[in-house]
Amino acid sequence: MDTVRFGVVGLGAMGSFHVSYMDKLEGATLGAVCDVDNERVERLAKKYEATPSPLGQPRGAVSRFNHFRQMIDSGAVDAVLIATPHPQHPEVALAAFEKGLHVLCEKPVAVSVKEARRMNDAYVEAAKRRPGLKFGLMYQMRTVPLYRKLRELVVEGELGEVTRVTWLITDWFRTWTYYASGGWRATWKGEGGGVLINQCPHNLDLIQWVTGGLIPSRVMAVGFVGKTHPIEVEDEISAILEYPNGAIGHFVTTTGEAPGTNRLEVCGDRGKVVAENGKLTFTRTRKGVREIRETSKEMFATPETWTIDVPLAAAPSQPHELVTQNFVRAVLKDEPLMSPGVEGVRGLEIGNAMLMAGLTRKPVELPLDADAYEQFLQEMHRRYGGKKTLQTQAVSPADMGASFAKP
Repeated sequence: MDTVRFGVVGLGAMGSFHVSYMDKLEGATLGAVCDVDNERVERLAKKYEATPSPLGQPRGAVSRFNHFRQMIDSGAVDAVLIATPHPQHPEVALAAFEKGLHVLCEKPVAVSVKEARRMNDAYVEAAKRRPGLKFGLMYQMRTVPLYRKLRELVVEGELGEVTRVTWLITDWFRTWTYYASGGWRATWKGEGGGVLINQCPHNLDLIQWVTGGLIPSRVMAVGFVGKTHPIEVEDEISAILEYPNGAIGHFVTTTGEAPGTNRLEVCGDRGKVVAENGKLTFTRTRKGVREIRETSKEMFATPETWTIDVPLAAAPSQPHELVTQNFVRAVLKDEPLMSPGVEGVRGLEIGNAMLMAGLTRKPVELPLDADAYEQFLQEMHRRYGGKKTLQTQAVSPADMGASFAKP
């Protein structure tokens, strides 16, 4: 194989966006599009076929489908790019794995840790039957130089052992009009949660990725359903994370605060790194904090430090394209994946634990009990389902503005 034929499932804002750049990628082509809305299917397929390729050559016909199983069984695609509403991600991925197709999935990988684990198990089994099968996840924030450099500092030991990680991520402000833009928005049935599952999947992935895969063993939280919006899911969460090595974590998020803050601090035995406003600042201690704490003869010792503005490469203009191009090279040349799909369960599990702890007001142990979380979701649906009182409004992409750049 020298070209990966993609089939894009789900032609809303994100699916349409992925279609728009597919012909720019080396070794990729659009083989099929799929959506339950036939008008969307025809419009996008015709537009793609009628637009000359970057090399000025005419394109071949794009296969059209209204059900993902028809597309998967058609033989028209080698890989499936899933851009459906996230509760449908597992069903599409499982069908693709069963057919031996590669899968690149939009985030979050699933709504619940149980579904994510089931996807991982299915992928492992499918890869045994078809060696070289790839499963990727659209975590394009892993391409951002700021987070890549922060991960490098932690993983390579520059910061020493991590002792605290704190993320204030409250710049997800959303209006009531945003939540009225779709009947599925901010519902347990349509999304399986609120700010954690819709706005924060990247943050939940990064908080474990930049720390080298550090996963908490216990989560405590306070959360609120519909605190600042008439919706049936959470729009505010404040969590405390306990890690096996004794480190502590904090995660605070909301869609009701303005002006918001986006500040990530990672502290370790050799100082503190702060990511904020596009800058990475490393305040480095000359000696290890533990050494000073335990051996200094001074009662009020002040560790000697240097403050460094860490140089960063230019941010990529099209991070989604980078992830998809990496996926294509993984399929064709076995290049390592930037964001392996099996890692999607990590941030999701942290988010599931925060939500369960926040709305029950009880600590949650990790690894998360998947069945207990499923029961929790059912209880939330029973208790709050149907309590979103906003009337669904037709909102144009222009009116949505910046919210199309964010989930």
